[in-house]
Amino acid sequence: MSNPNDTHPARQGFKTTAIGIAISVVLAVVKAVAGILGHSFALIADAVESVGDIFTASVMFIGLRTSAKPPDQDHPYGHGKAEPLAALVVVLGLVIAAGFIAYESIGNLTTRHHPPAGFTLGVLAVVILVKEGLSRYVSGVGESVESQAIKADGFHHRSDAITSGAAFIGISIALLGGPGYEIADDWAALGAAVIILGNAFRMGRPALGELMDRQPNPEWLDKVEQVALNHPQVQSIKNLRLRKMGFDRYMDFHLRVPPDLSVREGHRIAHEVKDQLLGLHPYLRDVLIHIEPALPDDAMPEGE
Repeated sequence: MSNPNDTHPARQGFKTTAIGIAISVVLAVVKAVAGILGHSFALIADAVESVGDIFTASVMFIGLRTSAKPPDQDHPYGHGKAEPLAALVVVLGLVIAAGFIAYESIGNLTTRHHPPAGFTLGVLAVVILVKEGLSRYVSGVGESVESQAIKADGFHHRSDAITSGAAFIGISIALLGGPGYEIADDWAALGAAVIILGNAFRMGRPALGELMDRQPNPEWLDKVEQVALNHPQVQSIKNLRLRKMGFDRYMDFHLRVPPDLSVREGHRIAHEVKDQLLGLHPYLRDVLIHIEPALPDDAMPEGE
């Protein structure tokens, strides 16, 4: 019998994460060696950012594996919250990397050092192409499965491309300007740190919102209302709530039906509406519907 987790969307995240870790290991070594030999702190800082990629990607892999676990007695709604938690770890890694790069860059601005070597530009050009390509691939997967963690990981790769691009500009200025322009390399690293920090907060907001059960895409609410009201015996819908638990969605709302219907009829209507809604989205796991009589609001029992 097949394991339901074999088709879980988190498995796509396993693949992107494994590819990202492998590439980051290679690039971290290449950039560190090139930065040391080529006297470029911007490139060394770039290597440090890649090491951060490896750590956060490893944590994200654990988070995705946890989120893919089915519900159990202790976690009846599943383990989906592990996915946005993993996204926040990735964001924290970005903040730490940006802080380290900024700290070291500011220190190097007042320290005389050798100008960077020309060959470092070639290394950076390759890094930019590889990391931007990886970022687009990972971000595309994150969009397709609507995963904050995978999308955050995609931006983590883009942040690496950003630091490499800034280093490329700084080293180019240092080489073209000659003596006295060596600090352009450090200014470039500082600028990259600011960009990474700003985008880390931008990526962290959706993940934090998911942990706080912020209402997902508002377009869902309109679709749900349309499906429910298409049923001939549904008078109205209210108290619609939708929550995202990692990859899965859970929904609950009240349906108002004619007051003279039997309990059996109300139950049947709820199931018919629920069955239609479950076909709206592959990650909608459950719909809880409360049936109530369609009476004027002032005639409804208190608390309804």
